[in-house]
Amino acid sequence: MKLNALLVSQDRPSLRVLEALLDVLQIEHQNCQSAGEAVELTVHGHHWALMLDFDLPGAGQVARVARMASAQPRPVVFAMVSAFTPVGGAFQSGVNFVLYKPLGFEQVARSLRAGQGFMKPNPRHAPRHQLETLVYLQFGVAAMPAIVLDLSEQGLALQAPEPLPPVQNVPLRFMLPGTSHLVEATGKVIWADDDGRAGMFFSRLTPASRHHLKNWLAKRGAKTKNAVRVLLPHKGRAVQRTHHTDLL
Repeated sequence: MKLNALLVSQDRPSLRVLEALLDVLQIEHQNCQSAGEAVELTVHGHHWALMLDFDLPGAGQVARVARMASAQPRPVVFAMVSAFTPVGGAFQSGVNFVLYKPLGFEQVARSLRAGQGFMKPNPRHAPRHQLETLVYLQFGVAAMPAIVLDLSEQGLALQAPEPLPPVQNVPLRFMLPGTSHLVEATGKVIWADDDGRAGMFFSRLTPASRHHLKNWLAKRGAKTKNAVRVLLPHKGRAVQRTHHTDLL
């Protein structure tokens, strides 16, 4: 399998250095200029390397989402930082290598060669593409992306890049995997933990969304008896808040 990289930056000088070196190393590359687009590409595709400009708003969230995705092995994350970038935030996001701007060919070449050792395809650990979809949780004017872990007609379980804010009702939207159908709903937070996992009950679901969700589940043979299980916390995890009586 050929190696590839996702470059997330608006800094043209940095991109020129990266593109030139990736070409020399015969690593395919794809560019995007926003964190939102990078999140979508990270979840719905697989990249062996993720090269993030941490001066770009939302870069830390992209790195954390990359760590949440199911593809194995996960991408090697390179953080591009400047003198004004809070480097601590980059390391907290789970980056593997730090590249200091302005990027120099020798510096980047050393890091890329080191990182390339972690990117070699292994037949025993080939990337696996599960049916994953992003759900966007609306907190005021800000939308937080999260990965849907489980889904039923009653609600969903999700993994967010950070703990959810302490609110109970959250507007949300997501595309049903493998379709062009958008589900729009309001989720009532049943439980949430410090790792960003949560279970939500659909307190409101548009008629069209309910119709598409029901058909999607039926085609995949989803069993009704699993509906409550989807909403319950995973065993062995510390839970911040639970409202199991809401399920009765």
